[in-house]
Amino acid sequence: MAKNPVKITETVLRDGHQSLVATRMRIEDMLPQLEALDKIGYNALEAWGGATFDTCLRFLDEDPWERLDTLKANLKTPIQMLLRGQNLLGYNHYSNDVVEKFVQKASAHGIGVFRIFDALNDVRNLKVAINAALACPEKPHVQGCLVYTISPVHTNEKFVELAKELEEMGCHSVCIKDMSGLLEPYVAYDLVKKLKEALKIPVELHTHCTSGFGHATYLKAVEAGVDIIDCALAPFSSDTSQPCTETMVAALEGEERDTGLDRQAMTPISKHFLGVKKRIIDEFKLKGYFDINPNVLDFQIPGGMLSNLANQLKEAGMEDKYQDLLDEMPRVRKDVGYPPLVTPSSQIVGTMATFNVMSGERYKMVPKEFKDLARGKFGRTPVPVEKEFLTKTLGIPEDEIIEDCSIEDAKGMTFEQFKEEMKQKGYLNPSDEDVLSYALFPQVAEEFFKKHFKQITAYVK
Repeated sequence: MAKNPVKITETVLRDGHQSLVATRMRIEDMLPQLEALDKIGYNALEAWGGATFDTCLRFLDEDPWERLDTLKANLKTPIQMLLRGQNLLGYNHYSNDVVEKFVQKASAHGIGVFRIFDALNDVRNLKVAINAALACPEKPHVQGCLVYTISPVHTNEKFVELAKELEEMGCHSVCIKDMSGLLEPYVAYDLVKKLKEALKIPVELHTHCTSGFGHATYLKAVEAGVDIIDCALAPFSSDTSQPCTETMVAALEGEERDTGLDRQAMTPISKHFLGVKKRIIDEFKLKGYFDINPNVLDFQIPGGMLSNLANQLKEAGMEDKYQDLLDEMPRVRKDVGYPPLVTPSSQIVGTMATFNVMSGERYKMVPKEFKDLARGKFGRTPVPVEKEFLTKTLGIPEDEIIEDCSIEDAKGMTFEQFKEEMKQKGYLNPSDEDVLSYALFPQVAEEFFKKHFKQITAYVK
C-alpha cells in the first residue's frame, strides 16, 4: 500500500450521468450496484445535488428526498452532494432560513459531504450554506469550491487567495471545480502546488474531459500532491464527463501514489452501468456521446450543459445553429464581466447567447435573469459590468444596480411564507421536505404532488 495514496470520489451516480445522459439515471438503476460500490473504498460517492433534484421531480417521477433515504440505507461510504450556495439547487438566491433548513434536512437524510460553490466565486454567497453545514449535528464534511475558469482576470494566485478564505471560513477541504475541462496539465501542477503550500486542509480536483485534458491534468495534479480526484466508471466517463476511474487506478498502480483500489472489482459494476446507459439513451432518445472539443477553451460551456444544449437544439430542429451559439458565448460572457460558466450563470449566459443568435440581433430580447446577473443580483462579477452596457444596451435604471447581493437575499420568501403558500393551495400539512421542494421548483413540485398526493399529509383537490 502506498504511503500517500490518491483518494477517488466516484461520480457515476451524479455528474457522470448528468454530463452524458442529461441526469436521467433512476434510483432503480443504482440499487443493484450500491453494495458493490460501497466495497470499493471510495473517498465518497457523489450521488445527490446538482441537477438530480430537479430531474427526479420533473422527468423521473421520483421524490429526491426518498432517493437520498434509499441511498443512505444502502451505503456506508459518505454520500456527497453538490450545492450551489445561496442558490441551493434552484436558479435563484433564497432567503437565509430556506438555505439553512435545506442544509439541515439534507444532512439529516444522509449527506456526508457538502461540496458548496458559488457561480461567481463570491464568498458572500457561500457563508450561510457553509455555516449551516458546519453546524449540523451529524458533523458532515464541508468542502468549499474554487470555480475554475480562464479569462484575462483569473490567475492561480487569485484562486489561492480564494482557497485561503474558504479555509478561514471553516471548510474541511477545498475543491478545484473545473466544470468545463479548462484546466491544462501544467497549470494544474502549478495551482495544486501553490494550494498545498498555502493550505493545511486537503485539496480535491474535479474536471471534465471536454477539452481532452482530463487524464493528463489528473496525472500532473497527482505529481503536485493533490489529495483526491473525481472520476467516473468507464461507461459514464470521458467525453463531457470526468476521467475514467479504472484508467486512473491503472495509471497509478505500482507507483508512489497508488490508489490501492481493486480495478477488477469495478468491472462488473461498469458492465451494469453500460446497460443502464444504453437503456437511458434509447428511452429518452438522447445523443449519449460527445466528441472532444478543444475549442471549449473558448466557449467554456460545462459538460452537463453541453449535453442538454445539443439535445434541446436537436428537438427544436436548430442543430445548424450550434456553432454560431458556441461562437457567441464568449462574447456575451465578456459583456457581463467574465463570470465562470457554471449553473446558474452558464444557463443565463447560454440563454442570452441563444436569443442573440436566433434573433439575428444582439440584445434585442433580454431575459430577466440576464439583467439580474448583469446588475449584481447574483453577486459580484469578476470584472465590473460597464455602466453604459447596463443602462443603454440592457435598459437597466441606475437605481436598480445592486452593490450587495446579501441585501437582496434577505428580501426572498422565507420558509414559513413558502409553507403558508402551499397551505393556501390546499396542501394542509406539508412536510418540511415538501416545502423545500416547492420552494426550489414550485411548478414542477406541484405537478409531482398532484400525482402523489397520498404522500402529502393532506391534499385538497
